[in-house]
Amino acid sequence: MKEKESTYKIIELVGSSGSSWEDAAKNAVETAAKTLRGLRIGEINKLDVKIDNGKVVAYRARVHLSFRYKSNRASVGGEQRKSNMVSPPLFISKTDRPKKNRRYSLML
Repeated sequence: MKEKESTYKIIELVGSSGSSWEDAAKNAVETAAKTLRGLRIGEINKLDVKIDNGKVVAYRARVHLSFRYKSNRASVGGEQRKSNMVSPPLFISKTDRPKKNRRYSLML
């Protein structure tokens, strides 16, 4: 069976935890999952620790996450495709919501 061609977007996040690198990576993925749909692959790129007074106080994991890229443009048949982004968080007021046809960066 031939695999359907697709395009994926890759983002980089840094998760942190006071207990382990595993929890740090998990925090990054779970945070991204709140605002992105269709997360596919996570790749741990770097592990480090935060040190205070000679003691490890936080574990950090730099993670690359990928998700299938979907266009917001209408398809040939006139059907509108949905974006990978979930609607804006509830704390954004109506006047602060993104305007149509503008590009915004995802900040986690």
